[in-house]
Amino acid sequence: MTYAPERLHAEVAYVAYHFHWTREEILDLDHRERGRWVQEIARINTRMNEGG
Repeated sequence: MTYAPERLHAEVAYVAYHFHWTREEILDLDHRERGRWVQEIARINTRMNEGG
């Protein structure tokens, strides 16, 4: 299975923007773990936008 470069860049940018992790730290995560962090950031953003 190949991983679309655009998606990888988007995930790295998203996590780096919100958690201020380095590119290397984020790329060291495997796909599943990185995806989990993306989901968690999205949940945090949703809660904050809803005022909770």
